[in-house]
Amino acid sequence: MTVSAAQVKKLRDSTGAGMMDCKSALVDAKGDIEKAIEILRKKGAATLSKKAGRVANEGIISSYIHAGNKLGVLLEVNCETDFVARNEDFKIFAHDIAMHIAASSPIWISRDQVPPGITEKEKEIYKEQALNEGKPEGIVDKIAEGKMEKFYERTCLLEQPFVKNQDLTIREYLAEIVGKIGENIVIERFTRYLIGEEND
Repeated sequence: MTVSAAQVKKLRDSTGAGMMDCKSALVDAKGDIEKAIEILRKKGAATLSKKAGRVANEGIISSYIHAGNKLGVLLEVNCETDFVARNEDFKIFAHDIAMHIAASSPIWISRDQVPPGITEKEKEIYKEQALNEGKPEGIVDKIAEGKMEKFYERTCLLEQPFVKNQDLTIREYLAEIVGKIGENIVIERFTRYLIGEEND
């Protein structure tokens, strides 16, 4: 199937992916833009897992100060080369993540950073709630697991829907930027400051 230059441009404008990647995704999707976006997203996720083992010891510290100067975020995002650290897309990504942290107050970057004690305690609470609501014992574990997913979405940065595009999680946004830039990118650490609130 042939795809037009206009279709490729439209897909490129909405995803930021390379021209050949856009063309290939459109051919695979038989010209369907939405399907092509999905194909590019999956490709980004595959690229992310492939590059995850590579050392990312360059990067930047990004900051975001909310209007009124009462809320701010400092964030370290790493990449593999100094060249990418100076890349405009990389800087925009880092700033977007800092702004997202200010708005969404995650506690951890990923679910594997949640201390086991907290995970167990949360599960117990959800099981107790389900039993108190009269749910059958056989499905209590399943209910607790479902609520744990919501807990991770509330508290873990990578699981949260991106504030500028709720259809995208931060993990998916990260996968997109890795696919576009072609290097391993790691959200290393952050601190969120709010006036009158203590930080650990």
